[in-house]
Amino acid sequence: MRFPNRKRLILQTVEERGTVDVKELADLIQTSEITIRRDLTLLAADGLLYRTHGGAMKVELARNPVQFVNKTAVNAENKDHICRLAAQEIQEGDIIFMDCGSTVFRLCQFIRMKRIQVITNSLPVVNELLNSEVKVNLVGGEVDAKRQAVHGLIAHEHILRYRAQKAFLGIDGISVRHGLSAHSEVEAGMTLAMAAQAEVSYLLCDSTKLEKDKYVQVAPLSLIQTLVTDQEAASDILELYRQAGVRVLH
Repeated sequence: MRFPNRKRLILQTVEERGTVDVKELADLIQTSEITIRRDLTLLAADGLLYRTHGGAMKVELARNPVQFVNKTAVNAENKDHICRLAAQEIQEGDIIFMDCGSTVFRLCQFIRMKRIQVITNSLPVVNELLNSEVKVNLVGGEVDAKRQAVHGLIAHEHILRYRAQKAFLGIDGISVRHGLSAHSEVEAGMTLAMAAQAEVSYLLCDSTKLEKDKYVQVAPLSLIQTLVTDQEAASDILELYRQAGVRVLH
C-alpha cells in the first residue's frame, strides 16, 4: 500500500480511537511495524498527530494532558504490560480496591472475566466493568469532573467501611528516599485510605515516574508491598527498591 493510502487509514484510526499503537496499525494496514513507525514520524512532523512511545494519539488530546482520557493514552503500551502483570496477582473471589489512576484504569480490560469484587472511586473503572463478571462498589462523595473520580470526606469514610485483600494504586512519583508523592492532596488522601484498608498494596507505576518526587509527599515507601512497573525500568534502580524491601514485578 502506498503512503497516501496508509496516511488516510492511520489518521482515520487515530481520529476514531484517540490513541493507537504501532502493532495495531501494522496489523490493520498489513505492513511492517518499521513502516508504521516511519509513517507516524512523518505525520507527527506535519502536526497531524502526536507521537507517543509505541504509537500515536490525537493532537487535541496531547494539548490537554490533564484530562483523564488523555492520561490513559500516554505510554499505553507500557501501562498495559504493567496491568497484565497486576492481573495475574488477582485470584477468583478477591475483593480489591482500584483508585482513579490512569494506569490502574487500564487494568479493567484484563480482569473483566474474573469473579471478583472491586471497590473504586473511579467513574471510568465503573463504566468499563459494567456488564462484566466483576461486582463493583462505587465510592460515594463529590465528583471531580476533570479527573472523573469521587473524592472528599464522605468518599474517605466510605472506603474505611470496607476491607480488601489487595489495593491497586497509582501515583505521580516515587523514590526510595522520599516514598510516594502526588500532584494533589485530594488524590493522595484516597490512595492512603485504600492502602490502609488492604492486606497488600500494589503500586502500578511506569518507569518514567521512578525516582521522581512531586509536590505532595504522600507516604513512605513502606506503604506498598509490591511495585509493578514496565520493562524499560533500569535494573540498578529496581535493585534499590528490592533492597528497601519492596517486591518488584516488571
